[in-house]
Amino acid sequence: MTKPLLLIDVDGPLNPYAAKPERRPEGYETHRMSPTGWTGAKPLRVWLNPDHGGELLALAETYELVWATTWKGEANDWIGPPLGLPVLPYIDWPQMHGKAPLGTFWKTQYILEYAAGRPFAWVDDDITPYDREHVERNHLAAALLLRVDERIGLIRPDFDALAEWAAAL
Repeated sequence: MTKPLLLIDVDGPLNPYAAKPERRPEGYETHRMSPTGWTGAKPLRVWLNPDHGGELLALAETYELVWATTWKGEANDWIGPPLGLPVLPYIDWPQMHGKAPLGTFWKTQYILEYAAGRPFAWVDDDITPYDREHVERNHLAAALLLRVDERIGLIRPDFDALAEWAAAL
């Protein structure tokens, strides 16, 4: 049997970018990164919790891990190594930040294309009720859309929910 997909966004779930800038969240380490899409004068500040790598690797027993981030393949260069993750496949968005059907987040249509009828869990900070409705209407397999607070990032109950969902399939 094919494993369900675990589609992982970076900014929000792994990098709680919206936390108070003067106060790094507990357990996170500061990294300075310059991915090709970053146009700032200084390198981008990214907070990563090294414990998340082990949590994701444990989930890889029941999921196929996939980057679902605007970092695309660069997540393998910048995000994966500090977390101890292997090179993961990624969604190569045909268009980023473009038009989306019926008020959904721009990623949602491409998430469904990538999943191609497979069960999936998706962690992102931009998931809305419109996305949930769209997935429910247009994806015949099981799907878990887990919205993560961009000020906090992934927390223990999120990892537990992902494990429980996959076990229940």
